[in-house]
Amino acid sequence: MDGVPRVPEQRRGGQVGSQEPAVSRFGVLGPVRAWRGDEVLNTGSPQQRALLAALLLREGRTATAAELIDALWGEEPPPQALAAVRTYASRLRKVLDPGVLVSESGGYAVRGLGDGALDLSVAQELATQAEKARGTGDLCHARDVLNRALALWDGEPLAGVPGPYAEAQRVRLQEWRLQLLESRLDMDLEQGCHAEAISELTTLTAAHPLRERLRELLMLALYRSGRQAEALAVYADTRRLLADELGVDPGPGLRELQQRILQADPNLAEPSAPLAEPSVVPVRPAQLPATVPDFTGRASFVAELSEVLATAEGRVMAVSALAGIGGVGKTTLAVHVAHQARSAFPDGQLYVDLQGAGARAADPETVLGSFLRALGTADSAIPDSLEERAALYRSVLDGRRVLVLLDNARDAAQVRPLLPGTSGCAALVTSRVRMVDLAGAHLVDLDVMSPDEALSLFTKIVGEERVASEREAALDVVAACGFLPLAIRIAASRLAARRTWTVSVLAAKLADERRRLDELQAGDLAVKATFELGYGQLEPAQARAFRLLGLADGPDISLAAAAALLDLGPEETEELLESLVDTSLLESAAPGRYRFHDLVRLYARACAERDEWPPSERGAALSRLLDFYLATTAQVYSIEHGEDRLTDHLEPTQYPGLRFTEASRALDWLYTEAGQLLACVRQAAGTERLRRAVDLLWAAKDLTESGAYSYQYEVTAQATCEATRVAGHERAEGRARTVLSDVLLVSGRVQQSEQEARVAMELAVRAQDSIAVSWVANNRGLICLHESRFADGKIFFDQALEGLRATGNRPFEATVLGNLSRAHLGMGNIAKAVEIAQRGLAVHMEVGQTVRLANGHFQLGVALTRAGRYTEALSQFSDALGLFNDHRQRLWEGVTHFRIAEVHAAERRPANAAQHAEQALALGCIGGDRMRGNVLTLLGRSLSALGQADRARACWREALNLYEQNGAPEADEVRELLTSTAAA
Repeated sequence: MDGVPRVPEQRRGGQVGSQEPAVSRFGVLGPVRAWRGDEVLNTGSPQQRALLAALLLREGRTATAAELIDALWGEEPPPQALAAVRTYASRLRKVLDPGVLVSESGGYAVRGLGDGALDLSVAQELATQAEKARGTGDLCHARDVLNRALALWDGEPLAGVPGPYAEAQRVRLQEWRLQLLESRLDMDLEQGCHAEAISELTTLTAAHPLRERLRELLMLALYRSGRQAEALAVYADTRRLLADELGVDPGPGLRELQQRILQADPNLAEPSAPLAEPSVVPVRPAQLPATVPDFTGRASFVAELSEVLATAEGRVMAVSALAGIGGVGKTTLAVHVAHQARSAFPDGQLYVDLQGAGARAADPETVLGSFLRALGTADSAIPDSLEERAALYRSVLDGRRVLVLLDNARDAAQVRPLLPGTSGCAALVTSRVRMVDLAGAHLVDLDVMSPDEALSLFTKIVGEERVASEREAALDVVAACGFLPLAIRIAASRLAARRTWTVSVLAAKLADERRRLDELQAGDLAVKATFELGYGQLEPAQARAFRLLGLADGPDISLAAAAALLDLGPEETEELLESLVDTSLLESAAPGRYRFHDLVRLYARACAERDEWPPSERGAALSRLLDFYLATTAQVYSIEHGEDRLTDHLEPTQYPGLRFTEASRALDWLYTEAGQLLACVRQAAGTERLRRAVDLLWAAKDLTESGAYSYQYEVTAQATCEATRVAGHERAEGRARTVLSDVLLVSGRVQQSEQEARVAMELAVRAQDSIAVSWVANNRGLICLHESRFADGKIFFDQALEGLRATGNRPFEATVLGNLSRAHLGMGNIAKAVEIAQRGLAVHMEVGQTVRLANGHFQLGVALTRAGRYTEALSQFSDALGLFNDHRQRLWEGVTHFRIAEVHAAERRPANAAQHAEQALALGCIGGDRMRGNVLTLLGRSLSALGQADRARACWREALNLYEQNGAPEADEVRELLTSTAAA
């Protein structure tokens, strides 16, 4: 759908009087209501509200008495209709402030409404804003504005208002709302929110089964979510429904989409059009270096810089300053853009290498003398002083159109005298320093190449034939080069000069991080030498920060973590890091966050090994960083889990962590720092920091159930298990295997989880690690529930409870009570299960609002569902869902939606069941593929009840495949469903 739909047949913008609005707000996108401030006004009988609605919808225009009578009663008005209209108007005048409802020309009008006084006008304005934002390509803003417009609806428009006019307007407004929804869902899909849109689209197609655009969007969302069979099943269901209900075939849009899905059309996403390159016309003086013949990529930067240069004629001076680390391709890009722009500067192009990265940068006086000679000034006419040369330079350029390329500048002070000062001229500046103090400059931060651009450059140098047969190895090479153009060019040139080497040989050489920088040199080109120039110009404090920051693994580092690493205060740390950003040796990933390019990190580590003294400071810095992460994560755990005693059993720390006053800020920190703290754990494996690393992993366990970091967490847990085994730390190994058992259970790999739990229990008992013994006992009980060994599960839960009560760990005790309730459900003790779940929830309520309280509501909801107390169960699940969402436990949210779907299915509400099952699929669930199979089976049953048989069978086929892969007994049930529906 193009654009954002306007409200059908509705004039925009009413008359605005000089009087300030007396009533702050009116509502028609729901019940017809009026407010004075926060006070809801009594707008009278349904007919009186119908009169008010008819006037509001005219947006200030006068409605005659005859029009109002027709609006309220249509063709059969009562005998006293005119008197009734006057009575209604009189009553409304008493409710509304003077001057709002006015009599005019034998009719009535609502006047004096300010901006935002009518919800419909607000919705129209927001829809217009969304259309403009979408037209400019700002889909995020367009979606946000449309969501605000849709939120103004409060149920059925003009609810409870009688009369033919109200009925016609109600239909119109409902249709407009559907169009807005379709437009917003269309933008959802454009932005890649396919999985999230499926649940809403499933509900909408059930409510509006004949609306083909919704079906088309649902098919596209399913296809882009990897659910091709279901997408085609939607088409089959739609075709059958249209034939049965209307005797017609699907429209061309649906038919075309079905064919494209069948053909696996790769162009379902609209391609972007490439920018045309301007022609190049050679002119004099022409000092630009030759552009490289294999220039690759950088299309957006080329377009951006070309646009700035194209506006030079109408500006005092067009200046673009490119900044980036050495080897990122600043000069190559600037020269390429300058050559493309030559036709816009017919009076010449000047070039100079200012040698800003070297020990002796070029003097501006010398450069100006060279430029003046190139512009035709005789040696005898060139003055001696910098100021006089700069003034003459600007005079010579006056009236000319000249492009000046100032390459490799040290700072803004070196550049300022060399800038043209007249309209029509422009300057391109490259530097390792961001020239924030160069007034009026258009700043461009040049990053490394994209993987596709990097591979293309590598291929151009090496040759298509050699790369085509070893594409994966070539990707490894450019990745090892950090997608840095200089490194790629060096690596490719080495390979091109050695015909006996394969791409795989080069990839193997670059795989060794300790030798990588030494391998990246060819002739007079060397990545290390490029970095050495920047490092050599650093002050001692900057150089120390550069070296120590390079020691830490992880994608980036926060200001607070860097302060711990450097053992400095936050203000001093920020000043040092920002100065490194200015030199382009460090990047600012976001406010308060910093990162290295991969090759710069390797160079920084090499400098730390070479220059850091004493050598023990390297280990001390990493120890401070680990302490910071452990102390802060422990505090987040305490906030999330209240009185849980786990943090009492963690290794002590010497360096303090952050303190939080709000739970939301604590969670923000945990999920923002997840990649960094997991990298810190992996880096500590095999060192004296190992035991603290294991405890950090345990304290960050909430990451597993969020679903966002499950894979990274599992990889880290496996690494720590091996490291603790090799080191012979029984206590640490027991904890590491406890953590690994936990994450395997969350992902549904029950047998592997049981293997780890058995070993963890033996180690924990030998080490007399009471907290680990209770934790593993609970895990083993949960494993028994998955395997339907409910009596065994009860034994393990009782063991866990005994240990937890001995240590006074009441929050964890309440959690285990909820699990014990599930064991009793499995044994058929329904009443006992409900009673135990209620006890567990009571303890949770007593210790406070933490994430474990959500588990208490959830477990009681499960027990109440089995007891047939569906209304109470839905209430518990609703409470659990809100808490899981607040604490960002996405997988638990998914499981809760599944349980809600079960209740709706039991109550014979298939549309509601399907909606919640789709949400469970979009979020994911605790339990991995087997649980996904359960959700798909339930979704199929719900869709079948809604008459969507083909899509139901597609769900069951996917569920059967998952069950068979996992050897799950539920496979027999699904086979029976497929067999019975095939027979039907």
